[in-house]
Amino acid sequence: MLVAERYEKIVELVNERGSIRVSELSEQCGVTEETIRRDLDRLEQAGRLRRSHGGAVSVKDLDVQAQPETPYSEREIIRADDKRRIAIEAIKLISPKDRILLDASSTAWYMAREMPDIPLTVLTNSIKVALELSGKEKIEVISTGGQLARRSLSYVGPLAERSLDAYHVDKLFLSCKGVHLERGISESNELQARIKHKMIGMADSVHVLADSSKFGVQAFTHVSDLAEVDRIVTDKRLPGEIVRELESRGIAVSIA
Repeated sequence: MLVAERYEKIVELVNERGSIRVSELSEQCGVTEETIRRDLDRLEQAGRLRRSHGGAVSVKDLDVQAQPETPYSEREIIRADDKRRIAIEAIKLISPKDRILLDASSTAWYMAREMPDIPLTVLTNSIKVALELSGKEKIEVISTGGQLARRSLSYVGPLAERSLDAYHVDKLFLSCKGVHLERGISESNELQARIKHKMIGMADSVHVLADSSKFGVQAFTHVSDLAEVDRIVTDKRLPGEIVRELESRGIAVSIA
């Protein structure tokens, strides 16, 4: 198969399915995964598809398939009691002088609100988290720049992602739209997924804050496999068989 023919086949497959993984494209086209990754980079530069973690997404279907972010004002009150308990449980995992990263989830904001004023360095892409911590004198707050996602009051996009390259943290605390035993962590749109994937790569340990309603859910865009998660902090409604399965994979589970 000529290179040009392979490009057309890749675009056709991506448009047919909406999204597809590198491993499947490699099998379909009869070339290595590394070759497919280079092809996807070139096709993204040409505007014919969008790269995602582990594969590619159709630009034709992106606006239709991507779910809009829930406004922050709504997320604050959805399962608020569970989120607050999860946040308090997660704070127990923090030690003085830790360098931590908080994402722009409402649960991370609850963590910021409940956080004791102890010596910490907190990096965040959340305006709400930064404001909440601004009154705590012992906590050094570092905020990313980037494109403002108004619905989540967070910074996303290439500038926000590049700003993370300057840092390394001890612990990451993030939430997501879905936690699936086979398909991993997922988010509602590409920009949020990309920055959360970047966050995972710069932390010594990754702690996912997810109430039980998020389990079994596969949202639009893949963020990471569960193998990259060290701990999940959740609520007591999570079925015991899921807890046991997570622990059998080496993922610690904290129940709030």
